[in-house]
Amino acid sequence: MALPYTQPELPEYMTWEELERLPEEIAEQIELWDGRVVWLRRGPSEHQTFTNLLWSGLRKCARDAAIHQPENCWRATTETNVFLRPTGRSDFLTPDFLVHRCLESPYQDVRATDVSVVGEVLSPSNKQSDMDAKRGRYASAGIPWYWEITLAAEISAIAMVRIFGLESEPGSLPDGVHPLRTTNYLVVGEWTPADSAGIAFDFPFPIHIPWDELEF
Repeated sequence: MALPYTQPELPEYMTWEELERLPEEIAEQIELWDGRVVWLRRGPSEHQTFTNLLWSGLRKCARDAAIHQPENCWRATTETNVFLRPTGRSDFLTPDFLVHRCLESPYQDVRATDVSVVGEVLSPSNKQSDMDAKRGRYASAGIPWYWEITLAAEISAIAMVRIFGLESEPGSLPDGVHPLRTTNYLVVGEWTPADSAGIAFDFPFPIHIPWDELEF
């Protein structure tokens, strides 16, 4: 019988250079939040499948958009580190899928300023508090669009897709009350298989992904 997996003992804080010295199978399970070690939760096979299906749909839409707007070049990819600061590597997140501007040369770091869309696939085992914290960090980094894919609990299917848009100017509040964050996300679109033909959104390029392309 296989022994249960246990995470190795690591310091609470690490630098990117220290992370690079770890074995790859350990390092790839870690994000650094201002240098703090945060372990990534590995979801079931459905998590990987729906991540790849969303990536495939976005990639196709980006290629179609390039035909009509060749001056705008976008790349859709999966599980790529997004460094949140203009320099340095000890503050990064690894979204399940993302869309970023084409970079000038191969193997460049992807910075938050390059990114237009980040997306996370939520398996039933994901803690909402963890996802709220991660979404807040994306917002603080100024990434315009955040996609959240909620998987159904009883079947291998997507239950809901929600798209959030970045709000950089909070609404009016009573005197003496201030928001905890200067930026936040607002829900700007919501789709379920029961009430729509598919995902349709116009930013950062025209996106249409039918539900039959997102089936397990």
